[in-house]
Amino acid sequence: MTLPLRPVSAVGALAGELRRRVLSGEIAPGTPLPEQEIAAAYGVARPTVREALAALVHEGLLRRERNRSAYVPEVTLDDLDDLMYVRRPLEDLMAQAMAGRRVPEADAALARMDGLPAEAPWADTVAEHMALHEALISAVGSPRLDRLYGALAAETRLGLVRLREVYEDREVLVREHRELLDAIADGPVEAARAAVAAHLGHTWGG
Repeated sequence: MTLPLRPVSAVGALAGELRRRVLSGEIAPGTPLPEQEIAAAYGVARPTVREALAALVHEGLLRRERNRSAYVPEVTLDDLDDLMYVRRPLEDLMAQAMAGRRVPEADAALARMDGLPAEAPWADTVAEHMALHEALISAVGSPRLDRLYGALAAETRLGLVRLREVYEDREVLVREHRELLDAIADGPVEAARAAVAAHLGHTWGG
């Protein structure tokens, strides 16, 4: 059965392309994104650019200040250390709740990550990486845990851009996540918690 195609608006298409470039590291932190230049580069009207940028600002992938073009915010190593300081207890709660259970949605995200072609942009890896961890959190069934974890999503995604330097071979990233999912599914609780703690103890690169 063929499903009907959903039309993609110019705003959505532009936002998607800019999102891909941000999460693949093509647009470096601090780089200004002037509306006029983007409109000329992509052959779209400035209102289209304005809406696309606003969508990415809402997602937290861009920042906009008064009298300044939108730009990718800098996420420093200190920021990332603090991010992990907050993520660890949240994912530890997940490990305690999910030990001994498999999460099909997380397995599916890992399968998609593993199936990405070698030339796939890093943004695709970021998307599946996030989907895997969010599936684990969502499986706990706590709306408050979902909200707390979701508040960290933009910084986490921007931080994952740095992992290109650590995981030049994506197979290593896939293997580490497969080991993580297996450890959680196999249990017991303390083993699942230890696996999560070890997984979140990686370096972010220089």
